[in-house]
Amino acid sequence: MVECRASSGPADPRFFARVGPFDAAALAEAAGADLRPPRQGSFPQEGYAGIAPLQAARARDVSFLDNRRYAHLLEHTEAGLVIVAPAFAEKVPPHSAALVTATPYLAWSRIARLFHPQSRSKAGIHPSAVVDPSAVVDPTAEVGPFVVIGAAVEVGPGCIVGSHAVVADGVRLGADCRIGAMVTLSHALVGDRVTILPGARIGQDGFGFAVGPEGFETVPQLGRVIIEHDVEIGANSTIDRGSVNDTVIGAGSRLDNLVQIGHNAQLGRCCIVVSQAGISGSTVLEDYVTVAAQAGLIGHIRIGAKARIGAQCGVMSDVERGADVIGSPAMPFREFFRNVAVLRKLAKKASGSAKDDSGKV
Repeated sequence: MVECRASSGPADPRFFARVGPFDAAALAEAAGADLRPPRQGSFPQEGYAGIAPLQAARARDVSFLDNRRYAHLLEHTEAGLVIVAPAFAEKVPPHSAALVTATPYLAWSRIARLFHPQSRSKAGIHPSAVVDPSAVVDPTAEVGPFVVIGAAVEVGPGCIVGSHAVVADGVRLGADCRIGAMVTLSHALVGDRVTILPGARIGQDGFGFAVGPEGFETVPQLGRVIIEHDVEIGANSTIDRGSVNDTVIGAGSRLDNLVQIGHNAQLGRCCIVVSQAGISGSTVLEDYVTVAAQAGLIGHIRIGAKARIGAQCGVMSDVERGADVIGSPAMPFREFFRNVAVLRKLAKKASGSAKDDSGKV
């Protein structure tokens, strides 16, 4: 019988390898945080063994508090080491050491990666994989079962290509890329340390057609997809190749699952695009733009650096640098909520008038 009960902490060893233990000084260095010893007792001689949430942590676990909503859990935690902001440093239990930092979640991320580093490639090509003789696969790369690698492909050192993935002719993968199961990649040049989660489709035809006398005529899509370093692309997302210009995903950007990027779109550095959002062709996102879930951006517009597009927003014109917009059509946050307030007042006024005229609604 399979046991399906939830465990008390994260990182089930069946799925996640763990290294360690680490002493407090090593954790402080990794996190870039100020280490404060426990007010009662001492650091464990064996070091800290792993990470866990506040409510489940034990004496050799590291935990963290970043959201005030969970501050009540701090008082009763058994964690041996807690990452906190300066405002909570004095509220850490006396038996717990503290790592104090202005960015607790970032510190938590670094420590979590210390205990659970990214898996390394298992060098070699699975016997069931089909690799064109002209492809160049680095000896340190891992190519999984039933992978297809086309002509003139380059697979860089430390890459992992998951089962049933297709890397079509001419594609180039930089170092330490992670290509998930059943990904298809064509017409793409991929930088270093890029992660593409299962089922993503990258480099297919963009949505381009002309209207002829007898109906639609498909326009050749002759561009590429350029994915710069340190990008992560979510499961079942799609990125069309350019029609003439390239589609570009800027360094450090994060695309959630189920995101659509149209042909010729240009994303700057460290952009965020959340699930089910769609960016139409030839739209430009400057650096550090955030596009929230289910937002839709029309084509041929420019979104200024650090702008934020709200959830379910319909963007039909350029957005200024640093602006926050919401609604459809998109408008600044304050204007949107003023409009909502006016509509509510009008609705109440209309309802009141109806009662005055008839005595009932």
